[in-house]
Amino acid sequence: MRMTGVEQARPRVAPFAVPEQRGAASPGRPERSRGEHTHSEPPAPRVPVARTSVRGQVLEALRAALLSGELAPGEVYSAPVLGERFGVSATPVREAMQLLAREGAVEVVPNRGFRVAERSARELAELAEVRALIEVPVVLRLARAVPVGRWASLRGAAEETVAAAACGDVARYAEVDRAFHRALLGLGGNEELVRVADDLRRRIVWSACDLAVDAGEHVSLLDALESQDAASLHHVLDSHYDT
Repeated sequence: MRMTGVEQARPRVAPFAVPEQRGAASPGRPERSRGEHTHSEPPAPRVPVARTSVRGQVLEALRAALLSGELAPGEVYSAPVLGERFGVSATPVREAMQLLAREGAVEVVPNRGFRVAERSARELAELAEVRALIEVPVVLRLARAVPVGRWASLRGAAEETVAAAACGDVARYAEVDRAFHRALLGLGGNEELVRVADDLRRRIVWSACDLAVDAGEHVSLLDALESQDAASLHHVLDSHYDT
């Protein structure tokens, strides 16, 4: 996602189409205002108005820039400068950066802005270990509990990761990878676990990963689950979570 001229960060609401009033009021019948109704006729159905969050769109754009390396590790960026690049005020940028700081993606530099986090090899290894401790036991439990026919519902999500990897779109890959793992873990019915695992996946540094290999393991994982091949399942999990 390009950082300049992010027009979608500005919410737009299409104007309502007001139907043209036809004909004059009948004699002896009071003229009603448009949109008014009587007790004898049902009110017009409500039309939902889509509301967008500038902060939310800026947050996703910042995440994409972090994943692509456009916001470089170790560099400090100020909210006003980033706001100019997005075409928004500094406020939604600052709010989005505060959320990223809580996720560990950036750190606050007083009176300067936000520094993009630099994660060491040890930090990445520890993160992979935590993900494995949370997700691997869940997948093994699901392999015993979920009907074989249900795994087919995850094929589409797995194929999306393969397509994103083939395009080399890191930001897109991060998004569809999280979607696949949310769907997988979601079969267990524990929403809190899904949320925690999803938050951890936001912290993956995809530039250090082979996307094609990672995506291929999603497909292999489903193959093992559908065939109920325990040996293959353990092999794929060991590789996918680096355990």
